[in-house]
Amino acid sequence: MSHPPVLDVRGLGKRFGPIVAASGIDLRVTPGERVGLIGTNGAGKTTFVNMVTGYIRPDAGTIRLAGRDITGRPPRAIVRSGVCRSFQVPQLFLSMTAEQNLITAIGISNGSAQAPFASPSSREIREAADTLLKRFRLQKFRHQVAIEMAGGVRKLLDIAMAITRTPTLLLLDEPTSGVAADQKFELMDIIMEALSLEVTVLFVEHDMDIVERYATRVLAFYEGTVIADGSPKDVLSDDKVRNHITGTAGGAQC
Repeated sequence: MSHPPVLDVRGLGKRFGPIVAASGIDLRVTPGERVGLIGTNGAGKTTFVNMVTGYIRPDAGTIRLAGRDITGRPPRAIVRSGVCRSFQVPQLFLSMTAEQNLITAIGISNGSAQAPFASPSSREIREAADTLLKRFRLQKFRHQVAIEMAGGVRKLLDIAMAITRTPTLLLLDEPTSGVAADQKFELMDIIMEALSLEVTVLFVEHDMDIVERYATRVLAFYEGTVIADGSPKDVLSDDKVRNHITGTAGGAQC
């Protein structure tokens, strides 16, 4: 018996007044895929992510997660269903250290958020935080407060916090934005190595070098629709993608 796709979107649509942000989006994402979402600003990528994560309610269509209808459910309910995300601007407790941020996130995830540092399970929480620090190579930042961290370190910490619920589907919003060009590949290496293959990943990205190297599949958005869907090589060489998004062959940035 075959399993349902991790994400099954049918006829998804959204308008903001006269602006069509999404129109007739149909797609299926299977377990373990690493899907890059590309498109110029305003193409509909972020609207799509916000509908999947419950921050925007679609006007039409359905969103199913592993066979369960999550269309229009609030963000907290969708998180509990198994969808987590990181943000373009990391959502951190800036006055807390990396370790404290992770302990708090784990406490929220397991219901001990009221007293994560002093609860009976604090030892287990600290051990879980230590595991995440190692997986994301953040050990040396354990005692550094978030406000003092470099942009790339904040990105790693934000993603580490996002997976404390062990999601089925993880959405990353521009994971390399604000990161120095000579650090972007190292950052993505760490992220992809840290994520289990059991986690299906969709990531919004403007850097075509990153998309080409780390995506197993690419969805190209233009004016609220998906104009190309396939392997990085096929999508980045597609005439519509080159005309409307990259402006040239794969390797360009938009």
